[in-house]
Amino acid sequence: MGRAPSGRPTSFDIAYRAGVSQPTVSRALRGDKSVSAQTRARIEAIAAELNYTVDKNASSLRSQRSNTIALLFFEDPTPDESMINPFFLAMLGSITRACADRGLDLLISFQRMEDDWHVRYQDSHRADGLILLGYGDYTLYRERLDQLERQGTHFARWGSVSSDASGLTVGTDNQAAGQLAAEHLMANGRRRIAFLGHADEHYPEFEGRYRGFCNALRARDIACEPSLQFDAITTEEAGHAATRALIASGRPFDAIFAASDLIAIGAMRALAEANIAVPDAVAVVGFDDIPAASLTTPPLTTMMQDISGAGRALVEALLAQIEGRDLPPRKLPARLVVRGSSGHGAA
Repeated sequence: MGRAPSGRPTSFDIAYRAGVSQPTVSRALRGDKSVSAQTRARIEAIAAELNYTVDKNASSLRSQRSNTIALLFFEDPTPDESMINPFFLAMLGSITRACADRGLDLLISFQRMEDDWHVRYQDSHRADGLILLGYGDYTLYRERLDQLERQGTHFARWGSVSSDASGLTVGTDNQAAGQLAAEHLMANGRRRIAFLGHADEHYPEFEGRYRGFCNALRARDIACEPSLQFDAITTEEAGHAATRALIASGRPFDAIFAASDLIAIGAMRALAEANIAVPDAVAVVGFDDIPAASLTTPPLTTMMQDISGAGRALVEALLAQIEGRDLPPRKLPARLVVRGSSGHGAA
């Protein structure tokens, strides 16, 4: 099948050696899943043997694609100068690997939510589509997402998966994760559990975690008390301030479920300043499993989000949109990582 090998290796030469058509070679080398894993491996091995490399310029001209996607980080308050949530920094590696596996270049950009980031990539053709990480207040962010959709921009985002979500969304099953965190604390004998984090439409991921948390309490005939919910954005300072307000309120509590690890770390600092022992007096559970979570004293129990799966799913979601394939929003499970901060009491 195909033609006899020429002096300079081409995709036709690979097709001849592999006994497949040239379009099959092209699909295999760009990671198209319509080609079986066995055939793809054979084609890749022959390509390596022939020292064949894909001519990205020619491929782009044929497909009218840049074979580049843009990853946009959005500014988040942080204690250092990075202004990037450490959870999203941890996700960068998995997105980079997923792009490399698909033969895509990755353009990384840092944005402020108030800037006109939503129009920069549409007219310049710098990228075939966008991956969006981080957003702050969702009600403001949603306006930009709606504009991207009106422009016809291809984009996938990490966030809360809901029926009214804009674009293709990949996110954690926050409600199930919040329920699991609360069940863990109750299994360790905790009954008056405070929740630190916004629980409204401005922060829908936190809202989902709070909803699952309350469902777990009610299943045990324990009231989900609004007086034990304190607003906090994803920073240590917000967690510190919310915990100080919780202590000052005089309401009894024996555990804290924080909507993020940064909030939890700030909470533990406030508890230490008030001479409240963790976990003996108050157990603490966070969310994200950022690298700092294992370095606190005591180490922080937390809900680990699937960072590796997230990167692959975001790239796949964006490519599906670019290629005109239907792909539903995807929820990924979170896993409880038990460390010293949540104690070991009996239910």
